[in-house]
Amino acid sequence: MKNEFLLLLLAASTYSFASRAQDTVKTTADAPLVLYGSVDTYYKDDFSGHSNIPTYFASDNNSVSIGMVDLGLKKTVGNASFVGELSFGPRGQEQSTPSGTGGYYHIQNLYISYNLTPKLTATAGYMSTFIGYEVISPTGNFNYSTSYLFGAGPFQNAGFKLTYAFSDKVSLMAGIFNDQWNVYTSQHDVSTFGAQLTVTPVKNWTAYLNVASGPSSGTIFDLTTAYQITSAFKLGLNGADFTPAHGGGGYDGVALYPQYAVSKAVTLGLRGEYFNSKAVTGGTSANISEFTLTANIKSGPLTFIPEIRLDHGSSTSFLNHSGDPSKSAGQFAVAAVYAF
Repeated sequence: MKNEFLLLLLAASTYSFASRAQDTVKTTADAPLVLYGSVDTYYKDDFSGHSNIPTYFASDNNSVSIGMVDLGLKKTVGNASFVGELSFGPRGQEQSTPSGTGGYYHIQNLYISYNLTPKLTATAGYMSTFIGYEVISPTGNFNYSTSYLFGAGPFQNAGFKLTYAFSDKVSLMAGIFNDQWNVYTSQHDVSTFGAQLTVTPVKNWTAYLNVASGPSSGTIFDLTTAYQITSAFKLGLNGADFTPAHGGGGYDGVALYPQYAVSKAVTLGLRGEYFNSKAVTGGTSANISEFTLTANIKSGPLTFIPEIRLDHGSSTSFLNHSGDPSKSAGQFAVAAVYAF
């Protein structure tokens, strides 16, 4: 029933687009094409001497390594706009689906939007996911290494969505998406329903209540929020619960992101995370806690990111100096990110 309702909205939006497009193109001045993106590189040293912590990015041990070149294009003319974003390098390729197809490149975003009314926007294509606190681009995260919640959740969703702004404090997105996460070609059908309620209860505090559910993709509930409490202190929170479509397992977890600006150029932040892998039938659950202390030191478009991370799990999922199984791991990393 959800899909049928959204398809009716799609038909209505198509009619509205056709009836208004000609006048819009004629009466609106051509806007400039905007180029944006980033370049990043890093060095990481695991305290045990092994590549240990299985989260995305900063995975090469004792090596000066590359992240990616992220290149994005966007343009708006009247009510119509597009975004196209590609990444080149290991950081982007690690999310590529299908992977191993040759070349370190990945489509981050490729979608078209149209403002049906001043409050209602339709968007179709391949989009960065609306779920979660952290993102693929290093410019969108405070920490350079990523959380377990980020690695377990979706990176992108392909589909069609409508977003309605009730006011400057409340908006709602609802859409239909491919049957699996992170693919721009569905395996069988477009059967995942997704929605996001955005609320700004007070100035500088925004919360996102997210859900995605489908017979193939499973069901995930997610809360993402950030509050700039003072000009120097910001607090973020991410919590999620995922249940697969078939069988047991899944995960739940929570991450807290306090950040304090020591000066205009230096900000210190701590990510504290608890991640629980739910037990499959006949098995046991396993959990990991991680604490990541990060500094962002800015000089114009360049951000210098030193970071210390400590992980501890309920099972021996890491390696110690001797290469034996261990419940704990730690690492030091330093990264440089240039945004443009």
